[in-house]
Amino acid sequence: MSRLKQLFTNWKVLLLVIFLVFAVVAIQPQIFGTEGVTIRNVLTNSSAVNAGIPNPSPKLTPLHKERILSLNGEKINSVEEYYQLQSSLEGNRTVRIETNKKIYSLLTTANQQTTAGSEKVDLGLNVYEAPSSNLRKGLDLEGGTRVLLQPAEPISKDDLDITIANLQERLNVYGLSDVVIRAAADLGGQDFILIEIAGVTEEEVKDLLARQGKFEARIGNETVFFGGKKDITYVCRSADCAGIDPRSGCGQVSGGYACGFFFTITVSPEAAERQAALTKNLQVLREGNNAYLSEDLAMVLDDKEVDRLRIGAELKGRATTNIQISGSGTGTTQAEAVTTALQNMKRLQTIIITGSLPTKLNIVKLDTISPSLGQEFLQNVVLVGAIALLAVIVVVLIRYQKIRIVVPMILTLISEIILVLGFAALVGWNLDLAAIAGIIIMVGTGVDHLVIITDETLKRETVGDWKRRIKNAMAIVIGAYLTTSSGMIPLWFAGAGLLKGFAFTTIAGLTFGVLIARPAYAAIVEILLKE
Repeated sequence: MSRLKQLFTNWKVLLLVIFLVFAVVAIQPQIFGTEGVTIRNVLTNSSAVNAGIPNPSPKLTPLHKERILSLNGEKINSVEEYYQLQSSLEGNRTVRIETNKKIYSLLTTANQQTTAGSEKVDLGLNVYEAPSSNLRKGLDLEGGTRVLLQPAEPISKDDLDITIANLQERLNVYGLSDVVIRAAADLGGQDFILIEIAGVTEEEVKDLLARQGKFEARIGNETVFFGGKKDITYVCRSADCAGIDPRSGCGQVSGGYACGFFFTITVSPEAAERQAALTKNLQVLREGNNAYLSEDLAMVLDDKEVDRLRIGAELKGRATTNIQISGSGTGTTQAEAVTTALQNMKRLQTIIITGSLPTKLNIVKLDTISPSLGQEFLQNVVLVGAIALLAVIVVVLIRYQKIRIVVPMILTLISEIILVLGFAALVGWNLDLAAIAGIIIMVGTGVDHLVIITDETLKRETVGDWKRRIKNAMAIVIGAYLTTSSGMIPLWFAGAGLLKGFAFTTIAGLTFGVLIARPAYAAIVEILLKE
């Protein structure tokens, strides 16, 4: 009983327990499963969009994404059930979708004919099996497509950032929300762009990336100006000519608040003349104290309208190169409305600046993994991990032949895995095969370190005092940790960043082990082996 009291009052053990609790809370494992299927993305111009179903934000944790519970009263427990029920729907009918957040009414539209001549209905929702935790699975385990793009010519960091923003906007416009786009570089300093998209095929990705990203502003069916350097000479992004509109400010609306934003752009003289010619014959419409022209300025990206702005009556027939773009954002609170308005403003600025890519992009590597193959990878990884853990238990038991050493050692290894998984869930890191390889390396080095600590502890009867032997063991462990971590840093950049998952999980796992788990193990062994 006294030893148990010593265990639960030791600060190193308590620190490990506290971190384990935080890790489990971050992971949020759903022991009894989750109902329904989770919405991956909502397609543009679909029945789902018209019904108000939002496209899930990529920043949402897996368990906080919206889940479909039933369709027309029929409960849904799997992806197959959802698509089977969808295939049984008829066009021009109202269907009821119940999610864990809201109930929606959708009007179905038939988008194509089947070979039998019947209508095929697509609600515009891509779904996947409801996750059982907040752990984000990478494409290797979940299925999807990974594309490595390389600029055709060297570009500056600003142009690289603009290209990434353009690609992000382009993919968002086409209804893809589960997308990771990041800059990468190899050891030689060559720039790359890495794109990971879950739940799409290779053909769909090629089609999206092959588009030129053409942006244009139209009045009616006529183009006023194109995005990019051809017609846009300047887009203001500084506080003196962009931000919350001081004239309209923020105000209450039904359901919350709305805030207006503005920013100015400068177009070429040729674009200004086109605007004058297209607006000189438009009618002036009055709305309260404001006057607008009868046609709007439509913002079109890749032939898809992304926004529509009113044209002030003062611009009728004028060849002005300075144009003020305005818009708004809403939210349940004024602070949320301000944030939304500024995000919408940045989005529009990005669209106008990045009407076309600064440089041509070449596809260097394209990998597509089916969801079924990803599931098979995951099952194999779990099986191999279980076999490896069993092998460690057998070897350690043969070596020490003491349960009170084997049990704490195995629990320490498991706790290190939980800690690194909790950290990955907290920071939103995707777990792919490279990351799992890092976890395996972490467990392997963990066994080595725990054996060193155990051996040094067992030598207490013949060599020196107890405390000094523990310090010597931890010095060896820390030295090995620094050596291994230093070797992981180059891998962070190797392979154009494709090995980041391996380096990340290895460094994170070793850090949690050396600073938290392994000192706790040393304290536990010291208490349990005391005579």
